[in-house]
Amino acid sequence: MLDTETLTSVVSVPVAFPSATPFCGNVLAVDVGGTKTDVALVRFAEGRATPLAQHTYASAAYASLIELLDHFRTMAPAPDRLSLGVAGPVVAGKAQTTNLPWTVDAAQLSQHWNGIPVSLLNDLEASAYGLAALPAHDFAVLCPGTPSAEGNAAILSPGTGLGEAGLFWDGERYRPFPTEGGHADFAPRTEQDARLWRYLREQFGHVSWERLVSGPGLVNIYTFLKEVERRPVPAWLADHPSDASLAKAISEGAMRQQCPICLETMQLFVHYLAQEAANLVLKLKATGGLFIGGGIVPRIRPLVTPDAFLPRFLQVGRLRPLLEKVPVYVVLNQQTALWGAAQYGAHAVPSE
Repeated sequence: MLDTETLTSVVSVPVAFPSATPFCGNVLAVDVGGTKTDVALVRFAEGRATPLAQHTYASAAYASLIELLDHFRTMAPAPDRLSLGVAGPVVAGKAQTTNLPWTVDAAQLSQHWNGIPVSLLNDLEASAYGLAALPAHDFAVLCPGTPSAEGNAAILSPGTGLGEAGLFWDGERYRPFPTEGGHADFAPRTEQDARLWRYLREQFGHVSWERLVSGPGLVNIYTFLKEVERRPVPAWLADHPSDASLAKAISEGAMRQQCPICLETMQLFVHYLAQEAANLVLKLKATGGLFIGGGIVPRIRPLVTPDAFLPRFLQVGRLRPLLEKVPVYVVLNQQTALWGAAQYGAHAVPSE
């Protein structure tokens, strides 16, 4: 279930919602990811949010989001509003999920749910809204920096894909907005980076940051080291039923410090994470802070140390002094996007 302590905590990142006051009623919040979809029914009343029901689904097990939600509706009371964060670009109330064969249509969902208001957000936009509800213990400081009172912020979340969003500082509060920056071109810095880029170009044509800084990207780095760099592979790592189980084995092997190819894979993963994080901060001038979320980084925190992250993050030439002042946080709460969707849905202003 959603952590009630998190739901009732004080705001740590001031975010501007469409309405300053939440409505009273039930919001069905959904976080649609390429691997899993989290669904929660949250009751908003008298300034409090109370989770009533929650379930996590394997996304690929369902032909559509409507089919998945029809299963959940048998488990919980009817919602008054529906609010979704979707891994993919949202255009004119529709989203084609990037890593699933689903089309999510707000109007279709509203009709299917008896005409209730539907809010459709990019999942990283939802995560940005969710930051507002997190207490201090849901953040780990990677770099304290010198927080700017009037600076934009950014959030980057590696998972099944690589999500990125910005938070524009309007002088009083942050206003989240989505991007598709994870699909921008990867830029090699070293000779090994260039070999990796050529290896991935042969497979995919276009080499984006998501091909490296994600769960599948972690596997791409590993297979490059195995097939191109000819690194030896231990027998226990040679046969895995899925890329997800292989990625898990690689990260666990690296944290045990017992597998050289695992360690090198994760070192490169952290380097590329830091490099793209720096790109995002520079493009948004995110002097107010960088938040690293998603499902991967919190699980590999022993490997994402300042010594591993900061040298690559700060390798930006003349703008190094700017990045040295940017605070960098790891978001530990795995339900940030789900909670952000719930909060946005409660504060939305339904169209007439």
